[in-house]
Amino acid sequence: MVSDVRLTPVDERTLEPLLSVAVAEAEPGDVMPPVDAPAGWSQARREAFREFHRASYGGLDGPTRTLMYAIEAGGQVVGMIRMTRRDERETLETGIWLGRSARGQGIGFAALRALLDEAAQVGAQVVVADTTAGNSAALGVLHRCGALIKREGDTVRAELRLHD
Repeated sequence: MVSDVRLTPVDERTLEPLLSVAVAEAEPGDVMPPVDAPAGWSQARREAFREFHRASYGGLDGPTRTLMYAIEAGGQVVGMIRMTRRDERETLETGIWLGRSARGQGIGFAALRALLDEAAQVGAQVVVADTTAGNSAALGVLHRCGALIKREGDTVRAELRLHD
């Protein structure tokens, strides 16, 4: 397991390294919402990736109500984790992606634990995550962090309570 995992808010300094990891080690649909652009990592899709992340520079109180963090391990950007304010009081939603070379090393677990600490600092009581029943890596990380897992068909909702 990697012990030097850090979360750094995504900004102009971290955006290009994050895009580089995404292009080299992930599929567009795994790291950003769908856009009307040529398939693969076309120039239009790369610019959409930048704009998607720039839209969240305002953080939890900004227009997207989202704070995105670059996940750094070994001093390198390896993925992204986010927290987004939900309409439910004191509830945040999270999502994460890692480049292929960073998977299976405990980085996702360490990043989620760090995000949960950040969420508690901003007053969250609950963090939720949605995934699919087939995403065993995400389910493993969520389970290890103590999530209550609810399955409905192929959809899985995880709930992490920050204070008992």
